[in-house]
Amino acid sequence: MVNFIEAQKPLLSRLMKMAGLRPIEIELEPGTTMHIWAPKHHSRPNVLLIHGFAAEGNVTWQFNFGVLVSRYNLYIPDLMFFGKSSTSSADRSPDFQAGCVAAAMARLGVARCDVVGFSYGGMVAFKLAEARPELVRSLCISGSVVAMTDAVNKETMERLGAGSSAELLMPETLKGLKALLSISMYKKMWFPDRFYKDYLKVMFTNRKERMELLQGLITSNLDAKIPTFQQKIMLIWGEEDKIFNIELAKKMKEQLGENCFLYGIRKAGHLLHVERPCAYNRQLQRWLTYINSQKEAADQAS
Repeated sequence: MVNFIEAQKPLLSRLMKMAGLRPIEIELEPGTTMHIWAPKHHSRPNVLLIHGFAAEGNVTWQFNFGVLVSRYNLYIPDLMFFGKSSTSSADRSPDFQAGCVAAAMARLGVARCDVVGFSYGGMVAFKLAEARPELVRSLCISGSVVAMTDAVNKETMERLGAGSSAELLMPETLKGLKALLSISMYKKMWFPDRFYKDYLKVMFTNRKERMELLQGLITSNLDAKIPTFQQKIMLIWGEEDKIFNIELAKKMKEQLGENCFLYGIRKAGHLLHVERPCAYNRQLQRWLTYINSQKEAADQAS
């Protein structure tokens, strides 16, 4: 019997190829390979899209890449243990994921880029910006935090009624998957059980490694520090996000300082880029236009 979710992937791949992207597998070191969608031509500003925890790159950004690809060089990687990316390393930290992304971009000849991160990918993006400020020109983050501290993790799990992040984000049953989608979206959407079953079969692979990734996210409150980022940062948030609520985003904006901006999207939850892609895409495009206008102004001034 055909798996509807799996059957969608070849079509999505064809659409991305028609848009001028190509899939590349880069061996970063023995035992570590990253799969990334990259442009065939390199004459425009570079934009890096980093996916969240529920799906690999092309699935995560399927409603967003189309509006960007004509104006930007898009790079859409699969993080380790998602899609076709894998590693024999025992490191499960977001720092390691960020290092892999940086290495892949270096191999592709990218010296400077604007980074867009969603949820887990936002945490990786923050690590990338902190470690490689010469690579990351700006950040656009949705549904994420700079660091998942003990306190933030505990408060989030208690508020959502989940025993752990693994229980919440790595469901094994239809009930668990329905609960995850319910808290991830503002609108209550109905799907047939066949859809949920197909999704469970293909989207939650590498369970052991992904659970270790979740464990590797947790940072002690004592060790947690807000870095001083050199980059301008845009936070695009679903105002009805139940996982990382808008109040958390407002607090994070204050902590990150005057170079951080916050834009809320009404009637949108955690999956705002899927639930309200047009509103999300408009704000993302405005942000990237602003960042590039700042560069042009700086170039003219010099």
